[in-house]
Amino acid sequence: RQVQHRLFPQSRPPLQSLEYAGSCTQARDVGGDYYDFLPSGAGRLALVVADTSGKGIAGALLMAHLQANLRAQYRSSPDDLHGLLAAVNRQFWENSGEHQYATLVLAEYEDATGQLRVANCGHFPAFILHADGSEDPLDSTSTVVGLFVDWQPVFRSHILAPGDELVLYTDGVIEARNAAGDEFGTERLLAVVRQHRSHSVDDTV
Repeated sequence: RQVQHRLFPQSRPPLQSLEYAGSCTQARDVGGDYYDFLPSGAGRLALVVADTSGKGIAGALLMAHLQANLRAQYRSSPDDLHGLLAAVNRQFWENSGEHQYATLVLAEYEDATGQLRVANCGHFPAFILHADGSEDPLDSTSTVVGLFVDWQPVFRSHILAPGDELVLYTDGVIEARNAAGDEFGTERLLAVVRQHRSHSVDDTV
């Protein structure tokens, strides 16, 4: 658990126009959920949330492989997001089992313009909660990572305006159950974010 904890971001490179935070608490000692903050050094930051197939040690090993793969590709090709994810997919496909895969959202934010380029690879929809109260779900744009060798990601562009919030999550949040067996669900998740709009992102997390 301590080793896996060190794989998550240990710092947050500062941006002028974006406040951001993340957290992961595995249901078991270790698991396959993953988030990351990847700076490009050119006023851009990639926000990543992913979930690998498998639980426990199996999921954690896949998560570590995905994390190392994604960080290495982003360092070498920060200006080619399409080629970056295609290379991540190929390496994952070559180095994992036949039925192993990952769902993933990669959202690259440009500090100077507020532009957000998003690829949702078979993951739950992310959400942009706009300052005016409207919401945009960022649905899947591509299939999951690692199942198909001939695979191409699709990116869509959005603009984050002042006061907008981007919500990325895994099923560990929305499928958590209370004592009565009720799932927390997406609506409760978004309600919590709305209720904390005046708070810092750390408080919201």
